[in-house]
Amino acid sequence: MTAPSSPKPELDDAALAFAEQVFDSTRKGDAARLADLLRRGLPANIRNHNGDSLLMLASYHGHLDASRVLLENGADPQLCNDKGQSPLAGAAFKGNLAMTRLLLDHGAGVESASPDGKTALMMAAMFDRSDIVELLLERGADPSRADINGVTPLAAAQTMGARDTPRLIADALARHY
Repeated sequence: MTAPSSPKPELDDAALAFAEQVFDSTRKGDAARLADLLRRGLPANIRNHNGDSLLMLASYHGHLDASRVLLENGADPQLCNDKGQSPLAGAAFKGNLAMTRLLLDHGAGVESASPDGKTALMMAAMFDRSDIVELLLERGADPSRADINGVTPLAAAQTMGARDTPRLIADALARHY
């Protein structure tokens, strides 16, 4: 006979309010507050109800200093949310070159993909983020990699009507093969 499992403790209102304040501070980019909380033991990879980590929120909202603080305190740049979206793909989608570089410099995998196989290169190509496409290619992104539907970065860019990235991808493919 096994011992009955004890129920998970419910968070009280104060704990829930604190958690909301932490995520709100992150969305606002309050790097100093995050640094203080991390020094006091806040887990760097804590997630909200959508599976968004603090780094996902800070990077998606373009807060470079807050993202740097999180990364320097152990935040995992590969940690995806419940939809399988990564901070790197979010930065590529938003067109934030500095954030993309920061995430790559701290270990984000250039070839990491969402469950449907979309990579940061595909996101950048689709939304005509030329500078990010160039950076991702320099860092080793595969211009021929397809998602689960067989869509390549070039096809994605063309389908979305991107003006400049199809040429960059085509040039990379020519060099690649």
